[in-house]
Amino acid sequence: MDISKMDRYAAPVHFSSLPLLATVLCGVGLLLLAAFTMLQVTSTKYNRNVFKELFIAATSSIFLGFGSVFLLLWVGIYV
Repeated sequence: MDISKMDRYAAPVHFSSLPLLATVLCGVGLLLLAAFTMLQVTSTKYNRNVFKELFIAATSSIFLGFGSVFLLLWVGIYV
């Protein structure tokens, strides 16, 4: 196995787009987190919908998770 004959690794996401991805994904995740918090604060035990709560919480966690990964890549912590 000769190293000089191997192809160089190219990242699937270009480095210049990392700040935009991190900002947008974390922003959307925080907005969904705020919506989930407002839903929990303003609803009573009679009008709660568990599927709506799970959908908002799961979507928020996905956006915040990917936003955190791109934020770490942006600052140079390669995960």
